[in-house]
Amino acid sequence: MTVQADLLKILACPKCKGSLELTADKDGLSCAKCSVVYPIREDIPVMLVEEAISQEAWDNGARETGK
Repeated sequence: MTVQADLLKILACPKCKGSLELTADKDGLSCAKCSVVYPIREDIPVMLVEEAISQEAWDNGARETGK
């Protein structure tokens, strides 16, 4: 199961309040303005600024923050 289209319409980036797009693999929500991806874990979007992963790191395979 992935994020439903109606939910995606109302979600916004917690940092800039911009729109989000589902990543190609449907495992994250991408904010083009902030260049970050919020991961989707166990079908739940993790919408915390602290959990955001840079778009560059995401594109290179990172799926966890550097904790």
